[in-house]
Amino acid sequence: MDVKQLKALITVAEVGSVTRAAELLHLVQPAVTRQIRTLEEELGVALFQRTRQGMRPTEAGEIMVDRARRALNELERARAEVQPRPGEVTGIVTVGLLESTSELLAEPLVSAVGAAHPGVELRLMTGYSGHLQQWLDDGDLDLTLLYNLDSGPSLNARPLVRERLWAVAPAAAGLCADRPVPFAEVAAHPLVMPAAGHALRTLIDAAAARAGSAMDIAAQTNSMPVQKQLVLAGHGWTVLPGVGIAEDVANGTLSAAPLCEPDVWRSIVLGTPRYGRVPPAVEVVARELVRAVGMAVAQGRWPSAELHAPSERAPDA
Repeated sequence: MDVKQLKALITVAEVGSVTRAAELLHLVQPAVTRQIRTLEEELGVALFQRTRQGMRPTEAGEIMVDRARRALNELERARAEVQPRPGEVTGIVTVGLLESTSELLAEPLVSAVGAAHPGVELRLMTGYSGHLQQWLDDGDLDLTLLYNLDSGPSLNARPLVRERLWAVAPAAAGLCADRPVPFAEVAAHPLVMPAAGHALRTLIDAAAARAGSAMDIAAQTNSMPVQKQLVLAGHGWTVLPGVGIAEDVANGTLSAAPLCEPDVWRSIVLGTPRYGRVPPAVEVVARELVRAVGMAVAQGRWPSAELHAPSERAPDA
């Protein structure tokens, strides 16, 4: 099993065609076919189903493609680390951002890293906290934002910021940042909620129980943009972190107010693997991400957020 075979495996899986894969790899078609067959013979399993629609990975093929991507990514990262320019931090760093924070943090992070550490290549992935934690555990992320988590056997969790959850309604409802809304008032409306099992939904369900309020759930979704779209269309109110609706409130498409009775907060942490070597590139990106969070709060671009101190120290290795 060699790098050429792994590249052929991944490319055929992505494009579904040996002919197209050969073009992308600048090889002749028989060479790609031979690489796939040799790999199948070595493993003793079929990696592809040959169909009229093209080459489709088998279950074993899907496993191999996933592992091959990770292996090639690690080789690429190692090459970047061992061939640095003098005095320059180099490497590839994959960062996870919560979907609700991506618009606020992605561009400042890319700009800061590009200006201070041009030898570092950033790869950004967005998702919900549960997905990001799984990707971190699987080794697909080097560091990530998560929420409502403590350090555990597999990760270090450094608290960065805590923020209130907000009631979100159509603009005509006239919700206002300086007039918090009791949860009971929110629950009096049909609600567009995160899907059951989502960490944000867990916080909302707990708030409903504390307020003694039954919720009339009009729709559930695992997408924050869909939540906002349904509210805008008049299907009900929702509950979201302030960072996720700041722009919508500023441009007048939605209105929002902090929740009260009870107040509901989420804590955002920087998650890093507990074990293994932390490359210098990961350390500098972690510092820049912490700084970007601190600046967003200090400049008032992160509604109702409070920083945990200190805000500038990089996470422990």
